[in-house]
Amino acid sequence: MVVLSVDVNYLAVFVSGIIVMVIGGFWYSPLLFGNIWMRLSGHATKDLDKAKSKGMTKAYVINFIAALVMVYVLAHFVVYANALTWIEGVQLGFWVWLGFIATSMIGLVLWDMKPFTLYVINSGYYLVVLMISGAILAAW
Repeated sequence: MVVLSVDVNYLAVFVSGIIVMVIGGFWYSPLLFGNIWMRLSGHATKDLDKAKSKGMTKAYVINFIAALVMVYVLAHFVVYANALTWIEGVQLGFWVWLGFIATSMIGLVLWDMKPFTLYVINSGYYLVVLMISGAILAAW
């Protein structure tokens, strides 16, 4: 068994994790796709108000941890692919998205019978954050 030692830039991972959260906040806000996403997901404004009144700190913390895990794994791919420039990081982010996110999220349309637009919004978010994170991790 071969064990690969990977030098991960933890600061780049942390910064990328924060950027993933910031982009998500903007992506799913009414400024971009929030209203469409809520309608297509079947969420009502009262559901959002209810969630806010309960406090969303736990959800944000768990989501941030998930973002850190995703970016940490992407950092390994950056090392394995020997991506050294931001453009190579963007390309790697694209291929990771295409191979793992775009393909696995298509079930949202096929089996959950959700609109294709919802798939585009959700998978598009991951396309953007993986490409940006890939650029940061490769160039840093």
